[in-house]
Order: sequence, then C-alpha cells, then structure tokens
Amino acid sequence: MNGKIKHYQREALKTRLASADPFEVTQMLMEGALESMKIAKINVEMKDLENKSKFIAKATTIIDTLRLSLDHGAGGEISENLSSLYIYMAERLLEASIENDATIINEVIELFSSIKGAWDQISESDRKSAYTQMQNKTAIGE
Repeated sequence: MNGKIKHYQREALKTRLASADPFEVTQMLMEGALESMKIAKINVEMKDLENKSKFIAKATTIIDTLRLSLDHGAGGEISENLSSLYIYMAERLLEASIENDATIINEVIELFSSIKGAWDQISESDRKSAYTQMQNKTAIGE
C-alpha cells in the first residue's frame, strides 16, 4: 500500500510541476526544503541517524539549487544577500547533522520560513511581470 501512495504522490508532483511557472517551481522547492528539515528534526529527536542524514541532505540540495538559480544580474544586492544566507543555512545544516542538534535545524527552519514568507507575498502582477521579462530575455538571447 505504501508504494502505491508514494507512486501517486510522485505522479501528482509531476503533474503540478508540468503546469508550474518558475515562481511556483521555487515555491515547491521551498516547501520541499522546509518539509525535509522538519522531518530531519524529528529524526534527530528520535535518534534515527540514517533518516536524519537523508533529509538533511535533501534540504541542503534544495537550498543549493535555489542558491545556484539566483539571477545576480537582475537581483543585484538582494541576490548576493540571499546567496550568502543560503550558504550559511547549508553550513548550519551540516553542523546540525554532525552534532545531531535539532535546535540548529530549527534555526534554519525559522530563517528559511522567513524567506519563503517573503516569496509568498510577491503579488500576482509582479510575478507575471518578472516572468514576462525573463521570457523576453530568453527570446532575445541575453
């Protein structure tokens, strides 16, 4: 039964991704990172070190993906600050993994939640405008 549920969840995610714009993809990545950190924290508390490592690695991979996707040309100082914050969070998750420290994971969850909260506040019109600008850049070949 568990395998069927996981298969359904994967297919639902594929469907959601297929119709998502870049803003929504970023939202989904952020949700995934937060979920992975919360599961890692629970695993630290339960002393399940194997699963702790798996979910910290997943969260760190997502954070690194978000950092590498930053557009420093368009984002300027904001992109630089976010990049530094993402690096800090990845380093803290590594520390949390080594020390089996749920409080460090919680610190990163709080930081990351703030970023996601700001991302979620971006208006529909601003999202559409940014998406149109991105498409125009791609079409022009910048």
